[in-house]
Amino acid sequence: MSTLSRLDEAGPGAPPGERSRRPRPQVLAAVRQMALPFGSLLLFLVLWQLLAAGGAWSPTLVPPPGRVWDAFVTVSTTHDGVRGYNGTYLVEHLGISLRRIAIGAGAGIAAGVVLGLLMGTVGWVRSLFEPWITFLRTLPPLAYFSLLVIWLGIDEEPKVTLLAVAAFPPVAVSTTAAVAAVPESLVEAARALGASRWDVVRDVVLPSALPETLTGVRLAVGVAYSSLVAAELVNGLPGIGGMVKDAANYNNTPVVIVGITAIGVSGLLIDGLLRRLESAALPWRGRA
Repeated sequence: MSTLSRLDEAGPGAPPGERSRRPRPQVLAAVRQMALPFGSLLLFLVLWQLLAAGGAWSPTLVPPPGRVWDAFVTVSTTHDGVRGYNGTYLVEHLGISLRRIAIGAGAGIAAGVVLGLLMGTVGWVRSLFEPWITFLRTLPPLAYFSLLVIWLGIDEEPKVTLLAVAAFPPVAVSTTAAVAAVPESLVEAARALGASRWDVVRDVVLPSALPETLTGVRLAVGVAYSSLVAAELVNGLPGIGGMVKDAANYNNTPVVIVGITAIGVSGLLIDGLLRRLESAALPWRGRA
């Protein structure tokens, strides 16, 4: 690296020897971005330990972090001849729930995208379905889960259906709004160039609506996660939501906290993957 480039990196006001040794702003930003979450986590654990050690609440209600860690080890390994929790490891509980979310939320997202495209391009379809989607979006999952159990039994069908119904409205609403907001000038220009209706949808409508549609997908996955415990209220074992519900029945607070933490951490990881997908599919977003 030349002396001139080193001076440019360090800044005009510093001596040449010091300017080259200064950390780059990008490095400082990356360190700060990593340090803040870990610092907040450490502060949370310290406050939690102080609250548990204060004795204001029973250890059954507020167990110390050490007991929660012991519960995590217990449900993740074979302990006293018992595999995990109720014969299933924590990672297996989580994997079963993630499979339910993938199937249910995936079906709801696919249906929401298709109907959103139709509602955004065909006026009478929007007038017909929009009130029903709004009605469905305002209902909490527990409001219709009992009905799904009556209709579909207590096996996998009501759980997967509940997650699909919960994930459907956010995607349908966001896709409809995105399609309706496509500039009419772009559509008319494509038609003037001889594009068919399908060509307009594929080459103009879909790329324009994709940013808001992906935002709706992220919201739908979040709604599906928030509905997970409700979906596994009935015959949810094995499953992470069923584990939380079963442990709560016996006031096993450490296992409840372990299950909630597993749901939250896996949700963060999946949201991070969706954000990566969004950045890869929309490299121009935020730069235009």
